[in-house]
Amino acid sequence: MKVLILGGTGSIGTAVTQELIRRGHQVAGLSRSQASDERLAALGARPLRGDLRFPGDWSREISAMDGLIQLAATFDEDMGAADTAAITAILRQAALCPEPLRLIYTGGCWLYGATGPRVASESSPMRPIKPFAWMHRNAAKVLASPAVSAAVIHPAMVYHQEGGVFSRYLEAARQRMPFEIWGSIATRWPLVQRDDLARAYCLLLENPQLTGHFNASAQDGVQVSEITGEIARRHGHDGSYVVRSLKHALIKYGDWAEGPTLDQQMGSDKLRRLTGWQPQFTSFRDAQF
Repeated sequence: MKVLILGGTGSIGTAVTQELIRRGHQVAGLSRSQASDERLAALGARPLRGDLRFPGDWSREISAMDGLIQLAATFDEDMGAADTAAITAILRQAALCPEPLRLIYTGGCWLYGATGPRVASESSPMRPIKPFAWMHRNAAKVLASPAVSAAVIHPAMVYHQEGGVFSRYLEAARQRMPFEIWGSIATRWPLVQRDDLARAYCLLLENPQLTGHFNASAQDGVQVSEITGEIARRHGHDGSYVVRSLKHALIKYGDWAEGPTLDQQMGSDKLRRLTGWQPQFTSFRDAQF
């Protein structure tokens, strides 16, 4: 397939780009800089210079594509507006194509809100935290459009060799500082390793008959105490920690910090059943980080 990936040099996007290339797809990646151009080229993708905020400069490329993966985010105050502008342009351009564009849109586990003892499935109600409510709206928009064959993937908390969602804890371990826990040490996180997640993206892309919402989690929910305990064991840390309230985290880090405080469980039975996805890392303890 000819695939355009937005966010192909990001933490998750790099792994998705690599997996796409490995599977024989022709990949073009949106790029904002020479450094990103070089990184995409090194991965085997064709750089396409443009900015998510200004889709008129790159959206015409869609007419030459079979599929598109949206993984990009500005991580600024305009994050929602930029995504909305991009999705609007993508759907407008896709409507001019003779065949529906295969579109994989990225949601996230935080769209389900806190689940507590329940394991969220794709039929569970969504209660997105405020900073990402736009993501829920845009997911509904792409699923409703006849111009695309759309799947929305909801990744669990993503970790990888360099850390990912574990990064704060790894840094504390290296500096022999107490782990800073937001909310509660008993909070549960659904987890997925980055390379496993990349395969999930590709499987959905390659099965255009599969539409709707798909959760991607290798572990439904792991307590933060287990995660910090394993990191302490690996790095000779004493396991000490300090708990920060939600209010403290919001004031210090911004509204997005509510996400890691959510006590969540999220299952991926639908993805596994319909695509055959089987994560290599069924426990975070078996992975490098």
